[in-house]
Amino acid sequence: MQYNKLGRAGIRLSEISLGSWITFGNQIGLHEVKTLMHAAVDRGVNFFDNAEGYAHGEAETLMGKAIKEFRREDLVISTKIFWGGNGPNDTGLSRKHLIEGTKNSLKRLKLDYVDLLFCHRPDSHTPIDETVLAMDYLVRGGYAFYWGTSEWSKVEIESAYHVADELGCIRPSMEQPKYNLFSREHLEHDYLSLFEKYEMGTTIWGPLASGILSGKYNRGIPNDSRLAKEGWLVPDNFMQLIQKTKQLDVVAKDLNCTLSQLAIAWCLKNPHVSSVITGATKLEQLTENLGAIDIKSKLTSDILEHINKITRS
Repeated sequence: MQYNKLGRAGIRLSEISLGSWITFGNQIGLHEVKTLMHAAVDRGVNFFDNAEGYAHGEAETLMGKAIKEFRREDLVISTKIFWGGNGPNDTGLSRKHLIEGTKNSLKRLKLDYVDLLFCHRPDSHTPIDETVLAMDYLVRGGYAFYWGTSEWSKVEIESAYHVADELGCIRPSMEQPKYNLFSREHLEHDYLSLFEKYEMGTTIWGPLASGILSGKYNRGIPNDSRLAKEGWLVPDNFMQLIQKTKQLDVVAKDLNCTLSQLAIAWCLKNPHVSSVITGATKLEQLTENLGAIDIKSKLTSDILEHINKITRS
């Protein structure tokens, strides 16, 4: 396992991490959560990602119960604030919700602080200075060590940096965008100037494109699969992506690895990726995902060019 700095920040994250979206509290319970987290830590994973909106807070509750079995200093825990409930002040990035939402997350996680705290989406209804000041308060107050954004545009992120500098606030340290072989624009184009100017770190999600890049949908969508249960995740160009996935599967077989391992290893090759957040419901899936570390070195420039031709055709 390689441990990467989070951009210019000093904290180090395992290059592959374990996330709780859709799985914790929806597909698996406490026993499975503990099993996966122990197996992950045993294999060198130190970063675990969460959010107040995952399973309506149950994902944080389950992770909080599992965290008690580890030395806190050995873990990097994140959560994200935006979707906290149905009340008029339970969503968004107002000072009220950011502070109350963070404290509620910490209660569910049974923690005094999280290492990383994200603004889960941009909020056009709240002034950016209010959001930046609230995040500054949370970091200076010891509720989080670093703060960042998730799925913000380049303009929105740059605005946060400018406002932080103008107000003397702590700058954001990281962004959490979707990044995979089919979703590349933000990381490979939009954010390039942010990496150069601010040395922003990234913890990327969706490396398998909701499972499409695992190859399990190459023959259709099984009734018990994620895409069958979460129809909103099925992209409009699904069949086109499946055709590309079948070509990528050939590349994976040539490298003697699974398609999932190829897709995750490809993400690991990007020097701007601090950690690749993976998901799992079974120990075998976690083991397979972590096997991508051994495939990374096999992705030569020629193979990467071939992969680009497939995905960009």
